Amino acid sequence: MKKYYIIIFATLLLTSCSQSKNEVRKEGIYNGVFTHGNFTDTISFEIKKDSTAFAVFFTSLEQNAFQIPVRDIIIKEDSINFKLQSDKYTYDFSNSWKDGKTELSGVLKVDTVLVPYTLKKQNSARADGIEPKEVNFQSNGLQLSGTIRYPKKANKKALVFITSSGGSDRSGSRAEAIYFANKGFTTFHYDKRGTGISQGDWQLANMEELCSDDMNAINFFSNQTGIPLSKIGIKGSSQGGAKIPYILNELKDLNLGIAVSCPGGTLMESDLNYWKNRNRESLGNNLENAAQLQKMVFEHIAGKLSRTELEKAVAATKSKPWFSSIWVPNLDEVKIDEKLLYNPVPYFETTNQSILLIQGTKDEIIPVDSHTTILQALEKAGNQKHKIVLLEDANHSMYYVGESDFPYWAKLHHDYLKTVEGWVNTQF
Repeated sequence: MKKYYIIIFATLLLTSCSQSKNEVRKEGIYNGVFTHGNFTDTISFEIKKDSTAFAVFFTSLEQNAFQIPVRDIIIKEDSINFKLQSDKYTYDFSNSWKDGKTELSGVLKVDTVLVPYTLKKQNSARADGIEPKEVNFQSNGLQLSGTIRYPKKANKKALVFITSSGGSDRSGSRAEAIYFANKGFTTFHYDKRGTGISQGDWQLANMEELCSDDMNAINFFSNQTGIPLSKIGIKGSSQGGAKIPYILNELKDLNLGIAVSCPGGTLMESDLNYWKNRNRESLGNNLENAAQLQKMVFEHIAGKLSRTELEKAVAATKSKPWFSSIWVPNLDEVKIDEKLLYNPVPYFETTNQSILLIQGTKDEIIPVDSHTTILQALEKAGNQKHKIVLLEDANHSMYYVGESDFPYWAKLHHDYLKTVEGWVNTQF
């Protein structure tokens, strides 16, 4: 009888272990290409399980979406369903494990559209071989934080991603840092002062101080990795792109610079251009008159125009039919921001390193002729190592805004990363 109980216990134990093993096999990272008409995107789901429940994280580097947690997870036998929520849409994913849990077959429903897809399970959790390292460094008395990503095979080529405007942290450049690490580059991106977990206040800093932080980050990265400046390229978008020629002039041993959506004038001119584009249709023939007052508002914020002069102009135009379109902040709370007066063009005029300039034809922020102005500046510098690329139907953020058979989520222009990668590889 005792032997009989031992056999039953052993059988139950083996069954329990087998079930546990099957549950574990459901976990992992499932990758694949999502396609609908002319729209394609590489997506992945990372499925995890703790002692109580499953968790799922969505990633699409071309959407700059990285490990976004899903909600409303429902698991029944070999099916797993969940939802993602954006500002406009709910994405319902219905999935089934197939082929011994090595495949996830699913259907996405959004609006009235149903799109099937199949994702394959990675062989290991670290199939890409990238090694991220969280680091801290000192800059102008502040502790700033960032991430170095080492590629699978060690080499001596690197890209550093320069910080941009506003309160965005390093997550804004995370997708590209991962993409180029996958392509064999050691990459570095970081939280600028006052964002993420970095100390300081970016709003109180001038452009020279922010550029100083960037240069301290580059030198720290070079010392940390042993990669010389001559093997390092820098890449920035928008305000980050505008800082590229300044930094190249200061750190002349840097290999190259990539300036994306870079204004061909002051940052204030770009702000005004964006305001015009947003109000062009509604204001019609009144656009230019209204723009004169809006420009005065920006000039006051930049420290070029006194409050008295602005208030006088506002009082004189309050009765105009277009006045309601003018953005006027609470003047008691305005903090002078001289960064608005920064102009990258004079620095392009003295830049000798290789430069890649990328501008979208549907950029709604920078002036449409920015690339022409910068080209003239590079020619004045005698720079023969430049390339200018206009991406059709790309906006300021390099997202594709042309006709799409799947308009429910935005993704980077299909030629953007390939253009950067192709050019950079010719420079090392």
